[in-house]
Amino acid sequence: MEQMMRDVTLKAETLIEALPYIRDFNGKKVVVKYGGSAMLDEKRQESLIKDVALLKLVGMQPIIVHGGGKEISKWLGYMGKESQFVEGLRVTDAETMEVAEMVLNKVNKHLVQMMEKLGVKAAGISGKDGGTMLCERKTVNGQDIGFVGEVKSVNSDLIDTLIEKDFIPIIAPIGMDEKYQAYNINADDAASAVAKCIHAEKLAFMTDIDGVCMDPDDPKTLISVLSLDEAKDLIENGTIGGGMIPKIRNCVEAVEQGVSRVHILDGRREHCLLLEFFTRKGIGTAIIDNHINLYPHEKE
Repeated sequence: MEQMMRDVTLKAETLIEALPYIRDFNGKKVVVKYGGSAMLDEKRQESLIKDVALLKLVGMQPIIVHGGGKEISKWLGYMGKESQFVEGLRVTDAETMEVAEMVLNKVNKHLVQMMEKLGVKAAGISGKDGGTMLCERKTVNGQDIGFVGEVKSVNSDLIDTLIEKDFIPIIAPIGMDEKYQAYNINADDAASAVAKCIHAEKLAFMTDIDGVCMDPDDPKTLISVLSLDEAKDLIENGTIGGGMIPKIRNCVEAVEQGVSRVHILDGRREHCLLLEFFTRKGIGTAIIDNHINLYPHEKE
């Protein structure tokens, strides 16, 4: 009986800790970039969808931008086509583009289905719909890598309309250029572009790592909050390297262009969004403009 009461009290204390965050984020837009290994496991998908549904039900305005790279590679493999990458970007010829769009639309509608199952309205779109993402061809160090898009601009009219009608927009990272050619967009880039356009309160990247660590091999060195200057210093001194560099630069650019806070989380952790957003310490890394921009209840 005593143990049961302790468990119940702990749950109540967790809800009380979340109260100021729920108050401060009410009505605020939040962009969640969903991808990586967490997309391959049905239980983890359900956990993430439940988190986003709860954000909606407590008054926030969430938007999901999803990837699907591992699923695309799987379907290309079924066709006997080997995936090629240049600096982390998929080389996308016409056939690969066709497969990418097919797979991303399949993933998109599956996420919508999971959200609707929870009783929360969701609408799946791509950057093509309503001219949401205007692209141009992206090159890497002057190398043409096919139909890979660089987002030139985002038109938020359709996103805003869906939110006003009480839907959660779920966006596949496919856009078009001015000649209506389709392009595959890196999901991190797409999420960042959307967040900057709508001046989101938060942009959360679901990844396969805990966050930014002083020692990448030691999760105990996780940095909970990083200012822009600190993030830039960690890149310059080599603490942040490899594939994390473009992700952190994306985060820095998003904050510099109006996103209040960017989070890097391990999407494989159950209910990672709730733990990061609604607890004082969180479980990932938050990047903010500077330390005076803490939320009011974080200064108490």
